[in-house]
Amino acid sequence: MAREFRTVGVVGLGTMGAGIVEVFARNGLRVIAVEIDDEAVQRGREHLKTSTGRAVGRGKLTQEDADALLGRITTTITLSDLGDADLVIEAVPEHIHLKAALFAELDRVCRPDAILASNTSSLSITELAVRTGRPGKVIGMHFFNPAPVQKLVELVRTVVTEHDVVDDVKAFAATLDKVPVVIGDRAGFIANALLFGYLNHAARMYEAHYASREDLDAAMRYGCGYPMGPLALLDLIGVDTSYEILDTMYRESRNLMHAPAPVLRQMSTAGLLGRKTGRGFYTYAKPHSSEVVPDALTPSGTVAPDTAVRDVQRVGVVGTGTMATGIVEVFARAGFDVIVRGRSQSKVDGSVGGIRKSLDKAVVRGRITEDDRDATLARITGTIHLEDLADVDLVVEAIAEELDVKRAVFGALDEICKPGAILATTTSSLPVVECAGATSRPQDVVGLHFFNPAPQMKLVEVVSTITTDPEVAASARVLCERLGKVPVSCGDRAGFIVNALLFPYLNDAVKMLEAHYATADDIDAAMKTGCALPMGPFELLDVVGLDVSLAIQRSLYQEFRLSGLAPAPLLEHLVTAGRLGRKTSHGFRDYAAR
Repeated sequence: MAREFRTVGVVGLGTMGAGIVEVFARNGLRVIAVEIDDEAVQRGREHLKTSTGRAVGRGKLTQEDADALLGRITTTITLSDLGDADLVIEAVPEHIHLKAALFAELDRVCRPDAILASNTSSLSITELAVRTGRPGKVIGMHFFNPAPVQKLVELVRTVVTEHDVVDDVKAFAATLDKVPVVIGDRAGFIANALLFGYLNHAARMYEAHYASREDLDAAMRYGCGYPMGPLALLDLIGVDTSYEILDTMYRESRNLMHAPAPVLRQMSTAGLLGRKTGRGFYTYAKPHSSEVVPDALTPSGTVAPDTAVRDVQRVGVVGTGTMATGIVEVFARAGFDVIVRGRSQSKVDGSVGGIRKSLDKAVVRGRITEDDRDATLARITGTIHLEDLADVDLVVEAIAEELDVKRAVFGALDEICKPGAILATTTSSLPVVECAGATSRPQDVVGLHFFNPAPQMKLVEVVSTITTDPEVAASARVLCERLGKVPVSCGDRAGFIVNALLFPYLNDAVKMLEAHYATADDIDAAMKTGCALPMGPFELLDVVGLDVSLAIQRSLYQEFRLSGLAPAPLLEHLVTAGRLGRKTSHGFRDYAAR
């Protein structure tokens, strides 16, 4: 018979503890909340009043419900007052010795059948459990901040946690309108283990001056649909908290991907902790404010005032595939005359026909008029002759990801195009400098990595090689803004920004699955619910294609030679078996045949 939880205790009334208290009280439970002294109790009650008052103001609670909620909460500074609780959860600071001592004391004052839980985000539940005489009744119950809003709860079982304890707490969490996922006792659990590797990689990119903080954050927001960029998220979580979580994860895993970026330690030491101190990667209007204010690192504009910019009026696009066709549509809709070059007339006609269909849909949806459609199509000229690109100001190569073929095209463009024309590639994974090296004008070659579908996706990565003229890079950024896109600048390294941050995270998720740490469904739920990502890692891998994902991961491993970037064996095996994702109806999941 399942346990009933009627009285719960919470130790710690900071932001997280107060949020957990509110969750329990909202669901009709009697809550006993414990703090270290009367002053801390008062701060905790203010947290609760502010949060419930905000909910009343937004119409999510009536004042009567808020008063009843607060009436179900008893505050105290005496741990022995928890003697009658069915479940006690601690939410004290992330220090193992503090938590261990607390669990030993809770074991002494609580009923023998009471369950003891920790809200730790990274520390070992097993280490806490062995400090008690009831290790089988100790579990991790990791809420996410803000607890009243966030749906995910990670339930962490140790090797000795009793099965009925896990089952009962999972059922209880579901009654709180939460999404519980059950996992083993490993540093970082699901969400933090995957999230903080990604955040750490972004901090390293920033530290290496690979890209600006603004461009790193914009890349992940506009390229992946993430609600926040990684550096802004580090400021929100707290730079010191992030450092401690990564340090804990690294000490357990010895994975260099988790070794905290030195900049995190330096910022922590200097007191640049993020929003809570008013300064972190960004500067804020005041401590605890979300308003970013300009500082010495804030860019003054798209390009430096004294940088010359080349005029681009006529554009050539080499290629007729999905990406090339989308890029032609983007330029033509923005008012540019575009020449699209294909290997055969049928391919050219197919590309232009695809653009016509896309524009017809836009007309039906009321996004453009019929006159706009006709004017856009009138700007597009098809050809099968590369020589017809002789007079364009910019050529964008968008053919298959085969280096020898791209180099051949760039060699031909070098001979055909006029002096001063910008030669661009939209490769997502190959070195741009290889294309530049096939020409006698490497200073005029740049990467313009559009994202698919190009007409909808806002992001363009502007990739400069060691030979790219700053004038060319500046011209590319200005051009992208004319297209209504969000340009971000970076160097010519495998993965650029987005893929270099995204695919190691996806690869880590595969490694987590193949270690039987959690199911694909639970990992996807954790990242979507706990981190507000638009798709879980396995959903995304199946959409991208496992073969494409493996090729990108291999290129990252080949470039950086870090063991943590080696493709997960499970990913290799699925590709070998032909399970490539949605396009083959089989990947990490099975799909209905198209």
